[in-house]
Parts: sequence; C-alpha cells; structure tokens
Amino acid sequence: MGRKFPKQTIRDVDLRGKTILLRSDYNVPLTKRGQISDDLRIRASLPTLRYLLEQNCKVIVMSHLGRPKGRDPKLSLKVVADHLSKLLGRPVRLLGDCVGESVRQTVRRAPLGSVIMLENLRFYDEEEADDLVFAKSIQRAVRADYFVQDGFAVAHRAHASTHAISLCVPGLAGLLLEKEYITITKAMSSPKHPLVAIIGGAKVSDKISLIKRLIKKADRILIGGAMSNTFLHCRGVNIGKSVFEPGMEKVVSEIYDLAAAKVGPENVDKFLVLPVDVAVAKEISKDCHRREVSVDHIKGDDMALDIGSQTIETFTKILADAKTVIWNGPLGYAEIDNFAIGSARAALAIAQNNEATSIVGGGDTADFILKWDGHDGASFTHVSTGGGASMALMAGKKLPGIESLLDSYGMR
Repeated sequence: MGRKFPKQTIRDVDLRGKTILLRSDYNVPLTKRGQISDDLRIRASLPTLRYLLEQNCKVIVMSHLGRPKGRDPKLSLKVVADHLSKLLGRPVRLLGDCVGESVRQTVRRAPLGSVIMLENLRFYDEEEADDLVFAKSIQRAVRADYFVQDGFAVAHRAHASTHAISLCVPGLAGLLLEKEYITITKAMSSPKHPLVAIIGGAKVSDKISLIKRLIKKADRILIGGAMSNTFLHCRGVNIGKSVFEPGMEKVVSEIYDLAAAKVGPENVDKFLVLPVDVAVAKEISKDCHRREVSVDHIKGDDMALDIGSQTIETFTKILADAKTVIWNGPLGYAEIDNFAIGSARAALAIAQNNEATSIVGGGDTADFILKWDGHDGASFTHVSTGGGASMALMAGKKLPGIESLLDSYGMR
C-alpha cells in the first residue's frame, strides 16, 4: 500500500536549519473590540509550527484576515501574532508588510529558530488574483528554501499565497493540511455504513456537487436549515416568509431523480429526509417566541427557523444508528438559542453515538459545534478548520492549494 496523502509533507524532507515560508489560515473571528473570539485555527496550526521549530527552522508565517479594502489597521495581524506568541511561548515578530526591502532585511538578519509573521496578505489585491509577480515578490523578500501549505481553510482557493507561490519555491504540506485531507477523504471513500449525512445551511447551489456525491455514498441524507425551505418550496409546500433560494426547481428535481435511481421512487422520502414540522416565528429576533407547526400549516407571515420536535425525533433516531456521520450546515438559525434546538439535539445524538465516526464541516457548523461542545469539539471525531475547503474535498474536487505541492510519487 502506498501513502494516504498524495503530496510530500514536512516529514518527508530534511528541513534542519532551513528557511520556511508557512501559509497558515489565521482568518479568525474578531469581536467588535478587535479581540479574537475563537482561536481554533491558530491552535490547530501549532503542531506544524512546533515541528518546524524542532528542526531549527527560521519560520516566516503568512496569512490573511478578513476582507480589507486596501490597508486597514483594524485587520492587522498584530492581534494574531500576539496570541500565537503566547501559545508558542516564544516571540512572534509581526512585520509591517509582506513584501519589500524592509521585510527582506529583517528576515535575512533573523536567527534560526525565530518566528516572523508577515502582515495581512489581503492588503494587496494581487493576493486574491493569484498574481505570480506578487508571489515572486513575497519569495524575493523572504528567500525561503521551502513553502509549507498548512492553511487548509484556503486550500480550495487559487490565490497568490496558495497557488502562485508554489511556482516560485518548492511546496510541502503541513501536518494540519495532511490531517484534514486524510480524515475527510477516508470518510468519503471508505466509510463505515450506515453513512448518514446532515446537510443544512442556506444555499442548495453552493452544495450541488456535495449533495450529488452524497447520494452515491450515503445511506440517508437529512436536510434542514434554509436548505430544507428550498426543497419544500420546490415540492409545492407553502413556506410563508421563510428564507429560500429561488429558481432551484430544476436542480432539486435532478437531485430527486438521482436519489430515485439509487433507492427507487418509493423510497426517496426515506432516503432524502425533509422536515415534517418546523419551528416558526414572525421575525428573526432573540426575543421571538418559538412556535412549532407541521410543514403543511405554515402561515403566510411565518418564517421557518428550525426543525420541529417530530423531525428532531426522526433525525436523532437515524443518527443513533449511524456508523459514519458527515455534517455540513446547521439545521436552523443557530445564532439564536430558540432556534438552535434542532442543531443541538443532532449534536447530542452524534456525541452519544460512540460507534460513529463523525466529521463536522467547517464554517458555521464548526462554530456552532465548538460553542455547543465546550471542549474544542472533542465529542466528535473531526471538526474541520475549513468550511468551503472541506465541502469541496467531500464533493471530490481537487484543491489548488494541495495540487500545486510536490508529489509524493514513489515515496512510502
């Protein structure tokens, strides 16, 4: 048997005393006061950083934060550098730029074993444009021996710091990237059955590829969140003022045709499980009352904001018997406690199922799970650091940030 990971990692190359350009994803959520509200992505990057420091590398970290319009002091990586310094127990020096002579001189003079962080990559439009000249400017400033890609959450994007940079300096995978890839691809390629998928969130269009692949792989697919509103609407149900995605009739029809081809028309509703009841309110507000109705009795001014008690019971029974669970998207408007009940009950059912391998996609689902669990998601097999990246990988897509790394052909 060959390797489970198709690219060379930092363990495959002698990195002792080398200068490493490390792409991490420190795009962490900030409070209104500019403090980090969830440091999962920073802590997830520590094994790679510690390994590189054990090899006495000079480590230059690059990342982005938020969506700045030009140079925005509020989105400086200083808060990240300070926090990383505390976690590592050593200084992390933030530079004022990610290119230029000042960066080059600082990196050149830095001793081995030091950690330097470049300023927010997205202060430059060239970053998201996958600009090769910009990537060359970064490499010219840091003079790295190797580029290490460890930002799984951005690996599905072809940006200068994830793709073009690998054309300037040999690219290796970090430990987080390797772990995410192996865990997610194994769950999709050789799952233990029954495999139950939970698909929530807002847009069907964002998850068409994922749903189609899950139809091939899964034994049951549970649909909730605003996504279920779209499915119900396309099936002729009056969903009142509920949020849904218009113009999806053809897509939903195709999804049902694919499901019918797999399980037979008579079993489609047992395979693609939609809510039979929902929690509704007149508006989205923390103070609004939760009222549960059957999907056939949604009033014209109602908004469906969570799955109802009957649906929760159905979903949790299915989850209790699962051997593999893949979850992408909350089952309701989970930012409000009144409408997080469906997601919380699903999380509890998964956590109590000791026989199940559970993979939680990143983004909103991971945010909810981390708050619900209170133990860094320890109740689940794997909580991904990447929303779009995990979804793309689950859908069987190639990720530019991985594809551009050095191949591991012939290695064991």
